[in-house]
Amino acid sequence: MTAKVVYNGDLRTTATHLRSGSEIETDAPVDNKGKGERFSPTDLVAVALATCIFTTLGIAESTHDINIDGAECEVEKIMVSNPRKIGEIKIHISFPKSGPYTDKDKIKIEHIANTCPVFQSLHPDCKKTITFSWPE
Repeated sequence: MTAKVVYNGDLRTTATHLRSGSEIETDAPVDNKGKGERFSPTDLVAVALATCIFTTLGIAESTHDINIDGAECEVEKIMVSNPRKIGEIKIHISFPKSGPYTDKDKIKIEHIANTCPVFQSLHPDCKKTITFSWPE
């Protein structure tokens, strides 16, 4: 088992990672009767894509001799209705000046970002837009 999730009432949950004891709380978003005081479950899906991209890039660092330390993501989740679901996840990745990144490095990084496990797990109807900013 990976986690235990408890419904705390008032549209809040607590998820506990069983191996580490680390916890994440969620709230329903304000536009769906919630307080919006924590990540919503759909926020976590969008953030999972960003963290999966960085994790897979981190794993690839040693085999491809690429350093992404200090890279940052901006994550935007766009909801749609009928049915209510994530319509698009936009991720903008900015890479640190610690590069340089060759054209070959950029191709590898972009391929890894667009094929990470979470990207591959999301429904094809969920648009995934990933953009990149490279240091000059």
